[in-house]
Amino acid sequence: MNMVYLLAASLALNAFFFLFAAILKTDVFTDITYSLSFILLCALLFFWYRPSGIVAIGVLLMVSLWALRLGGYLFIRILHIKVDHRFDDRRNSFVAFGSFWLLQAISVWIIMLPVSGLVANYGDWSTVPRISLLCALGFVIGLVIETIADVQKYVYKQKATPAPQWMRTGLWSWSRHPNYFGEILVWFSIAGIGIPFYSGLQWLFFIGPLYITFLLLFVSGIPLLEKAADAKWADNPEYRAYRSATSVLIPLPPKKTQTSI
Repeated sequence: MNMVYLLAASLALNAFFFLFAAILKTDVFTDITYSLSFILLCALLFFWYRPSGIVAIGVLLMVSLWALRLGGYLFIRILHIKVDHRFDDRRNSFVAFGSFWLLQAISVWIIMLPVSGLVANYGDWSTVPRISLLCALGFVIGLVIETIADVQKYVYKQKATPAPQWMRTGLWSWSRHPNYFGEILVWFSIAGIGIPFYSGLQWLFFIGPLYITFLLLFVSGIPLLEKAADAKWADNPEYRAYRSATSVLIPLPPKKTQTSI
């Protein structure tokens, strides 16, 4: 399948739901459409190439499972919080709100590059090299980490009253953003499955995981959350102790300098 068709499909799906979101001025459709875009592209790749090999089918199932898990969580979360404050300065502007949806559609296509490449080029590969199996294990570990991190934070916010403080228990005591670590591990693992097969320009498929890593580390993920947390708790000595003692991304034991909180 020509990559242009996949991009067109992602753009069309996001444009469709964007119109509803813009007219209703709601955030309900935004994150669920992100997940649906991955599922749509997986379905198109499957029906176009009809892969029979375990590598291609396995990768499509991995991405679909990841998307269903993430989409379900984000949908439950938005139903609870009602409003996604990331869009407070965009929601009432057709152009500003639409630019986010456009970026979302393009991002899905870029992140899916290794999946598209594996299905298109190695759809009938019936055996799985050891390094691919190790990467598949990495996917499972990443998915488990981000799932546990999301559940822990969601449960904490349900219990914390009247206003929750920063998340600092469970996986969040070892990393300030363990869900993002899991997410990055998921996509590098998926791309890594193709290591035994890639040659020449096919190594560019790693643009996918590199792209989402760049977004999370420098654009829409960690920087925004760290800025918001600092705005709320920068004057709190316990927060400053947590921040200085806890790894920003990779789960690691807290530094011994952390004070008791």
